[in-house]
Amino acid sequence: MSILRRQKKSDQLEKKPDSSDKKKHKEEKQKQQQNPKKDHQKQAEEQNAKKDHQKQIWSCIDRCFWLIGCGLTMGYLLLFLYQFVPVSFTQYIKEAIIGPLPDPPGLKLKKEGLTANHPVVLIPGSVSGGLELWEGNECAHSLFRKRLWGGTFGKLHRRPFCWAEHMSLDNETGLDPPGIRVRPVTGLVGADYFTTGYYLWAVLISNLAQIGYEEKTIYMATYDWRISFQNTQVRDQTLSRLKINIELMFAENFGKRVVVVAHSMGVLYFLHFMKWVEAPVPMGGGGGPNWCARHIKAVMNIGGPFLGAPKAVAGLFSGEVKDVAAIRSIAPGFRLLDYLRLQTLRHVMHMTRSWDSTMSMIPKGGDTIWGGLDWSPEDGYDCIPKKNKSNVTQISADNRTVSVGSQYSHVNYGGIISFSKDVADALSSKEENKFWDAGNKSNTSCKVWTEYNEMGWGAIKAIVDHKVYTAGSLLELLSFVAPKMMQRGSAHFSYGIADDLDDPQYQHYKYWSNPLETKLPNAPDVEIYSLYGVGIPTERSYIYKVSSPGECPIPFQIDFSSKSEKGGSCLKDGVYLVDGDETVPVLSAGFMCAKGWRGKTRFNPSGIKTFIREYNHSPPATLLEGRGTLSGTHVDILGNFALIEDVIRVAAGATGEDLGADQVFSDIFKWSDKIKLEL
Repeated sequence: MSILRRQKKSDQLEKKPDSSDKKKHKEEKQKQQQNPKKDHQKQAEEQNAKKDHQKQIWSCIDRCFWLIGCGLTMGYLLLFLYQFVPVSFTQYIKEAIIGPLPDPPGLKLKKEGLTANHPVVLIPGSVSGGLELWEGNECAHSLFRKRLWGGTFGKLHRRPFCWAEHMSLDNETGLDPPGIRVRPVTGLVGADYFTTGYYLWAVLISNLAQIGYEEKTIYMATYDWRISFQNTQVRDQTLSRLKINIELMFAENFGKRVVVVAHSMGVLYFLHFMKWVEAPVPMGGGGGPNWCARHIKAVMNIGGPFLGAPKAVAGLFSGEVKDVAAIRSIAPGFRLLDYLRLQTLRHVMHMTRSWDSTMSMIPKGGDTIWGGLDWSPEDGYDCIPKKNKSNVTQISADNRTVSVGSQYSHVNYGGIISFSKDVADALSSKEENKFWDAGNKSNTSCKVWTEYNEMGWGAIKAIVDHKVYTAGSLLELLSFVAPKMMQRGSAHFSYGIADDLDDPQYQHYKYWSNPLETKLPNAPDVEIYSLYGVGIPTERSYIYKVSSPGECPIPFQIDFSSKSEKGGSCLKDGVYLVDGDETVPVLSAGFMCAKGWRGKTRFNPSGIKTFIREYNHSPPATLLEGRGTLSGTHVDILGNFALIEDVIRVAAGATGEDLGADQVFSDIFKWSDKIKLEL
């Protein structure tokens, strides 16, 4: 009992609150009753402070995702609504903003009474024809007959290295690697669009259809643009198919000769074909010496790199051109994802160096055509000429239409590759061409093989010390940095000037795509046109520097920091620019028709008539105009209404004289006169 009493007392003591605690409790209650607002304010301030802290942490991310979400939602909503908008309404909106739209050339000429006449053969250029997979490795097992090039590119974004593996060719043979077969897509769909919404030949085809053309009178001569021209015959019999289809169209259309329209590298491909088709078998097609005269009415070459393109040299030498160099300069440490060890640029170089066709566009004619260390045909050209107040042209006695008012300053383009801005500005003809054994060591640690793996830094220093490379020394430079590539290329292409075109050596197919080492066919009734854009700064020569050290670097890159101190000079971001279509300089596209083939020459013994039709570039004024109808750029010119009209008129039966003969805005005739070539 005593224990229970004691426990009860202790419990009572515990239950009794301390007097001091009571006082504190009372004081707190009194304060709460006196200042209830202050307590609420403190709580609110604490909550607001927490919210502000959270906003500071997440506001940037939230805004970014909110903007992306809104943009995607609006985009999908607009696309959805666009499907239900009548075509007439969209056309009304366009006309309200940019004015009345001109009639397409096909519709305009149909109103004039033109109809389909001569069959048309289209020859696509480099990278513009679709390629599909017929056999591949395990990583591509679900891509049978899917496009590896062009179209939507399927699921290739998920397997880029697998794609690069299948697009590359064998480094020894220049043909398919074992277990891989990639073949060209045939038919008009092979090159009408590159990808959804990006036209190539589609605009020309649709305008031809306006005057009555259809698939039986238009033939798209697609080919594998990666391999050498002669190898397209060896592997796919593409040249034979082209010959057979031209003969078939000729027969089905009651003996009407075909009009051939070739673009870019397709120009060189068809030049090769014209020699192949008349050459005896087994090297040629066995058509005989009059085949071209009997089957061809006209050859219309669009943006043709007859004498090569310096842009191809930059691609082979460092795997980059002006645009890629700009990306590398913006983020020099980024190195195009090399920090992730993806070695993107090395993959591109490994792949493109296996494409033998690229070597067909190395500049031809050496210093005689492109200039040397102390001169070039375009000396003094200014990329920013003063605009004429009046659009007046001068017409000379030989029916040339030539623009006036070009402004000049001293620029020498002869050094296509140089390693010092000072050397490029003050070239000396006393430079000697020397390479020496630098004790190269192979770099076997690189996952992506290029021939730079087999070069030591001593060899790189030797290249840099030489400083300047003209068109005459480029071949030696490329043979030094990529001997295997150039060994394959030298078996299929040549870059010189023939002394005697009757020499039996020039009957070999490797000379057939070089207009300076072969004759045009004996076909005096054929007409040859050179159609190209002008008024666009085009890559002509480059200033290089040695790349910064890194894991498996490509040792050379365009020096993007090299810029002109004068506002009017053509040096921009390490690249000297000249007039052209953004890819092919005017000199390459126009020289043969302006001088090399003009009249009867040793390159044109039958006197085939040649015409130059230049199209002054005019970019679209608004986004609603798309890629424009007056563009002169290398690809977009395929949608140029003036060019399409010229092509359709010739296909309908017109001659070059009917078109107005030459239409020239550049200084191609002046530059051609500076070239001392025996004709």
